Amino acid sequence: MASLTWQTSQNHTVELLPNLVCLLQQVGLELGSIKAIIVAQGPGTFNGLRVGVSTAKGLAFALNTPLVGVNTLEAEAYKFAFTRLPVRPIYEAGREEIATALYRQTDDEWQQLEENNLTTLAGLWPRTKGKTLFCGDISSSMMEEIQQNLGKQAMISQSNSPSRSSALIALGWRKLTTGEQDDPVTMQPIYLRAPHITKPKGKSPPFAATGKASETKNGDSQTRC
Repeated sequence: MASLTWQTSQNHTVELLPNLVCLLQQVGLELGSIKAIIVAQGPGTFNGLRVGVSTAKGLAFALNTPLVGVNTLEAEAYKFAFTRLPVRPIYEAGREEIATALYRQTDDEWQQLEENNLTTLAGLWPRTKGKTLFCGDISSSMMEEIQQNLGKQAMISQSNSPSRSSALIALGWRKLTTGEQDDPVTMQPIYLRAPHITKPKGKSPPFAATGKASETKNGDSQTRC
């Protein structure tokens, strides 16, 4: 009925809900009209996933409506299911790593040929056995490297069009029609790497006993700190 796409930078929490309200207003619907919520579950940026998934979970819980999470790499690949080629979505994961998987449409069946994993571009060369379509988060330098190493085996799409949302809906709807849904209490984002959170430096709690107890003249114990 309507679609809305925008660049949010680091303003996820500020912009998401107002844009959702705007989208509903465009089609004249209230929150109570929502029959299901489908959310990109990851992999992706830590901040984006936390905000997106937690918002979807909160709405699903409050509205008591079905919730379905869809793998972001799968949604990216599904846009190209019609090609009947193996489709390899790529998402830059930092530290010269990429998140990737492999999918293919065969006859009437959409198949995942390779699980989500972290690797490098060079790690893809021996895995590519025939003509493969690469899509997703592909920079110009990555595209050049893929072409140099795989030649005609690689077809590359640099399109980051909003059609990913249509693929997200199609995959989520498929799950809903088979009775599959996620628990809004327990559903978690798909992280391929644990968030980089530093542990606090070890400090003794205030008034912690670090010495030995001793007896005072009146028999009461005291602690030397």
